Amino acid sequence: MKILNYYRSVSACILLGPLCFGQYQFEVKNASKNYDVIINSENCFDEQCKDKGTIELYDNKNTKVQTLTSEDLVFYVKEGQKLMPGKMIQLTNEESPFIIDDFNFDGTEDIAVRNGNKGNYSSASYDVYVFNSTRMAFVKSEELTEIGSSYFGLFGVDAKRKRLVATGKSGCCMIFTTEYRVIPNKGLEKVLEREEDMTNEDRVKVMTKEKINNKWVTKTKVYPANQYNR
Repeated sequence: MKILNYYRSVSACILLGPLCFGQYQFEVKNASKNYDVIINSENCFDEQCKDKGTIELYDNKNTKVQTLTSEDLVFYVKEGQKLMPGKMIQLTNEESPFIIDDFNFDGTEDIAVRNGNKGNYSSASYDVYVFNSTRMAFVKSEELTEIGSSYFGLFGVDAKRKRLVATGKSGCCMIFTTEYRVIPNKGLEKVLEREEDMTNEDRVKVMTKEKINNKWVTKTKVYPANQYNR
């Protein structure tokens, strides 16, 4: 009888999948114009989830498109939210541990998935996946993941100029910005570096290096601190 009950338990776990093992589940409806998302997390407590988790992408026909895995899927839920294994919880895009955007300016949506706090000053870091139209799947980009995990949070997307803008800081008073241009079928090209030195409380020293016609041009300007506007 004990053996029979054991096999019944195993069968139930197979049918229930992750719910049987106490995973926490979250749903993000209308995560983008093309996708809804279900998030599975192994470790949630208080108002935080972390450690290994998955991002399941569903299309507008509610068909699963792909599952992406993160070893440290960090995110936070709203204050007072009760977290229970097996209970589907609704999240907003602002709370979710992913960002969907067109990172390589090819007209298709890509996705950045949180991979912990490996960024500048232990800020949020991301694995970045771009949509490959030949394979009809999201494929991890090592270059985009590198800049998505090295600066202060995820890089910004300047769709008008077709540039990725990454920022960071050093100490209390040095801010740096790096801009990348996406070259189709080749990769990233660094085209601008700017350092803003605020160590002197009366002035801000700004050094800009920009690649113009394949040559780096350096300019340095000093502004009164009370007149400087980033």
